[in-house]
Amino acid sequence: MSSSYRWVIVGAGALMTCVALGAMFSLAIFQVPIATDTGWSHAGIAAAMTLNFLVMGLGAFAWGAASDRFGIRIVVVIGALLLGLALVLASRATSLLQFQLTYGILVGLAASAFFAPMIAATTAWFEKGRSLAVSLVSAGMGVAPMTVSPFARYLISAYDWRFAMLLIGIMAWVLLIPAALLVRRAPVLAEEPGANGQMAEQNLPLRRIFRSPQFLVLGATFFACCAAHSGPIFHMVSYATICGVGPMAAVSIYSVEGLAGLGGRLFYGTLADRLGVKPVLIAGLLVQAIALATYLRVSELGEFYALAVVFGSAYGGVMPLYAVLAREYFGPRVIGTVFGAASMLSSIGMAAGPLIGGWIFDNFGNYSWLFLGSSMVGLGAAAVALAFPPMQRLRLQAA
Repeated sequence: MSSSYRWVIVGAGALMTCVALGAMFSLAIFQVPIATDTGWSHAGIAAAMTLNFLVMGLGAFAWGAASDRFGIRIVVVIGALLLGLALVLASRATSLLQFQLTYGILVGLAASAFFAPMIAATTAWFEKGRSLAVSLVSAGMGVAPMTVSPFARYLISAYDWRFAMLLIGIMAWVLLIPAALLVRRAPVLAEEPGANGQMAEQNLPLRRIFRSPQFLVLGATFFACCAAHSGPIFHMVSYATICGVGPMAAVSIYSVEGLAGLGGRLFYGTLADRLGVKPVLIAGLLVQAIALATYLRVSELGEFYALAVVFGSAYGGVMPLYAVLAREYFGPRVIGTVFGAASMLSSIGMAAGPLIGGWIFDNFGNYSWLFLGSSMVGLGAAAVALAFPPMQRLRLQAA
């Protein structure tokens, strides 16, 4: 198979992450129309997003392990079938519980079938330029708010939320099933050299991997990184409105963050290939933490835009680098399982941020403690990342 096929893998992965995560995050667009039409509570509808994050965490681990055992293609094909089915069923839901089960659980389970497995697959296809390639696949997440969400908004305005969700489900089948069928395993060498020039270990037990310093630092950093930025991202529009920014302009700040995240993935990925993954990751985490604290000092729209570029590029740029670290430490054979487990921890961090931010606002009437606390957590993530062991493949020690 030609080595140029690796770019087909990158393109398919970017499309899958864009459609799947775009469909999941478009719940923010559907929330008000659903509540108006059905009378369901906003909190009940939003609870589906919390379920998405929790199920995504468990699903990332399960799908990652399945991709190592059965292959990437079968996992993403099942994910494509399940995502379309989940959206179609959610569009027909007649009760809040039905909606939460279909959108909150099934959509989250389906979406998790793409990110970790396709990121893992991409790392196996690239030796040189691996960080950039992984960043390009992850860039689908950055494109999603600029594609799926506006498309959903248009359909809701032209028809209604049920038709919009139904059509997006059908489009998921049309786009994702052919893309999933393009996925192939990377050419495998019989014995691949590890990062230190030694042969990669073939039978390293998972219990040793999950107890290793490499994985503990990886998981803790990934968790703290996501816990730091998830709350501010979710509450950014509300915070900007409180600061006096108009509602439509406040929404545009979120869009600027997403666009900056797309550029940040390319910028940080390129830097990581040239300078090394660890120093770029640590630098990005520090930039993220400083930007979060700086939000306490802004109030004008121009200031929000400028900081959104810095913050969005930082949190978007560091996210793909965790997969590259996992590949370097643990090799290709268990990358799906390992990165899936790390993604599970990151999803827990993502789920915690919005809830904690809401509790802070309800109790203090502002978001100051959210941004200050998030900045401290971000600094903690950078401090933990300093403890990453040398870039050396984990190996089974002799008895």
